[in-house]
Amino acid sequence: MTARILAILLVVALLTGLITYSKLRPESNHVSGFIEAEEIRLGSRVGGRVQEVLVEEGSPVEAGQLLVRLEPFDLVQQREVAKANLVASEADLARLEAGHREEEVGQAKARYEQLQAKLDQLVAGARKQEIDAARARLSVAQAEMRLAAQNFNRIQGLASTNAFIKEDYDRATEGLESAKATVTLREEELSLIEAGTREEEIRGAKAQVEEARLAWQLAEKGFRSEEIDAARAARDSAAAALAAIDDRIEELTIKSPVDGVVEALELQPGDLVSTGAPVMSVLDKSHYWVRAYVPQRWMDLELGQLVEVTVDSMPERSFAGEVTFISRRAEFTPSNVQTPEERSKQVFRIKVTLKEGLDVLRPGISADVWLDGVPSDAEKSPP
Repeated sequence: MTARILAILLVVALLTGLITYSKLRPESNHVSGFIEAEEIRLGSRVGGRVQEVLVEEGSPVEAGQLLVRLEPFDLVQQREVAKANLVASEADLARLEAGHREEEVGQAKARYEQLQAKLDQLVAGARKQEIDAARARLSVAQAEMRLAAQNFNRIQGLASTNAFIKEDYDRATEGLESAKATVTLREEELSLIEAGTREEEIRGAKAQVEEARLAWQLAEKGFRSEEIDAARAARDSAAAALAAIDDRIEELTIKSPVDGVVEALELQPGDLVSTGAPVMSVLDKSHYWVRAYVPQRWMDLELGQLVEVTVDSMPERSFAGEVTFISRRAEFTPSNVQTPEERSKQVFRIKVTLKEGLDVLRPGISADVWLDGVPSDAEKSPP
């Protein structure tokens, strides 16, 4: 009987000690959450028909790896047209910047000198030798007219005799008239030569000379800066059009921007992809974090604070983490609740970025964040 009572008292004392220890044992500051990663949704800005799918769902991918290729349709032909326009614009700009060729300038100068010589000739008028030659031609014509008149008078004197012949008379008359006309012509020629060039002709020749001189100067100076700027703008516009088409062709290939894992992919060759619509998602495996919620009583955290993270699948190992986000607002309770009881239920979302373990951890795994260090095995579970 006494032994039974002692045993009961021993059990009661042991239970009381355990309860007291559990009450007095400091509570470990740790919260639970899930490992998360960035999910990048990939697509194309141009869209089109799927030509080739190079990965499968769950496949590991590297940054820059080709995942999906779309059919180019008519973009290749559009690029050839844009490239030809760029070549033509560059050639036109080079021509304007180089200016006129030496032969073109020389041609303009020769025309100017030719017209200037003609003007000088018109202003100087006829030479003395030309006037003397015209006077000599007039003298010859006058002598021929006198001879024709003598012949005519002689034939006319025979009109009353039997020696008169009608044909001779007609021939002498025509000769006299022709000689008189020749004299009149030579007189007019001499008068024109002595009068010199008309003023209207000189003014016209001067205008032609001035036009040729300005054309020569333009050829020497080259093209205007405004024309060169316009050609340069046309070249830049053609280059921009070609670059825009190159960007569209580049969008025909969907590549992974990061090292990661294909999370979701429902795409087959021949499918149509809308412009700007996501076609697949990739998880970034270079950046993991734990999303957790901390009670208000433990809100003495600071950004940049180092903590430890553990997972159930590897209880013997802990991973270093850094607090990179602390929400400024509490969750789960209305903001207008001010009683102490309700305030104790408020929690704040935090983000703990993992510094290690990226090669063994996976998104979706539950994890514990130890805010004051990882406890020993004895502290993790009550004795």
